[in-house]
Amino acid sequence: MESSAFVLIALIAGGLFLIWLFLYFIPLGLWFQALVSDVKISLLQLVLMRWRKVPPSVIVGALIEGKKAGLELYRDLLEAHYLAGGRVQQVVHALVSASKANIDLTFQIATAVDLAGRDVFEAVQMSVNPKVIDTPPVAAMAKDGIQLIAKARVTVRANIKRLVGGAGEETILARVGEGIVSSIGSSASHKLVLENPDSISKVVLEKGLDSGTAFEILSIDIADIDVGKNIGAELQTDQAEADLKIAQAKAEERRAMAVAKEQEMRALAQEMKAKVIEAEATIPLAMADAFRSGNLGVMDYYRMRNIEADTQMRETIAKPENGKKKDDEKLKK
Repeated sequence: MESSAFVLIALIAGGLFLIWLFLYFIPLGLWFQALVSDVKISLLQLVLMRWRKVPPSVIVGALIEGKKAGLELYRDLLEAHYLAGGRVQQVVHALVSASKANIDLTFQIATAVDLAGRDVFEAVQMSVNPKVIDTPPVAAMAKDGIQLIAKARVTVRANIKRLVGGAGEETILARVGEGIVSSIGSSASHKLVLENPDSISKVVLEKGLDSGTAFEILSIDIADIDVGKNIGAELQTDQAEADLKIAQAKAEERRAMAVAKEQEMRALAQEMKAKVIEAEATIPLAMADAFRSGNLGVMDYYRMRNIEADTQMRETIAKPENGKKKDDEKLKK
């Protein structure tokens, strides 16, 4: 009894598995759904889709959506797009939305945009409902040296024809930031910019910043402008400090040269004093030689000494301090 019950359960399980396997490879439900939706597709094609590793539900759903929207879609093209790594459902949604909004979007362009990595359905939505992009704070300096920090809101609309190969939002933001910096930098005073912030928008829009991008700029609105630092004054202060340091360095150089010159002069004075002392040392020798040769007598010597003493006395009377110093030097000797 137990073995017969086990065999019965195994047969039921095997039968259910075969039914599931049959329905998996032969999707009768999808075929009937396509049939009642007036989509012509054979049961054999649905089976072959399984072998080509293409989910029949995705292709059948796309064909039914296109049929109800009045679009003519082809199974082979949808399968090829799926095998190429595309998103079939997003492409069909985009085609339906474009058709309802009277936007010229072909299947080839939609699939090319999708394979390029862009969301073609979101692009169509942006064509109908423009998108607002907030720029990060952009700092710029007017000619009077005052820094201004501006924030802008850029309203863009997707350009379907330039979605393939066109630059993205990052390029738009970079160009708008560059235009804001250029506009503020060309202003004579920051007060003029604060009084007329719409002048920035006019200047930036005239530059044609959406050229070569996947978007069309509809408007650029300055949301906020804040006054930043006085960069001109800071630069002048830094320049003054740099000039002061340069002047101090040059003055220190001149002082060092003067000190070196003074040391050289002192050394030269000492050298000259040494020469004088050396010359004075030869006087006694010359006098001794004059005594030996008879050119100088004793009385001549005494008269010379008297003249020296008289001269020294006169100098002492005329300059007492110098005389005192000479006397102290003689005492020390």
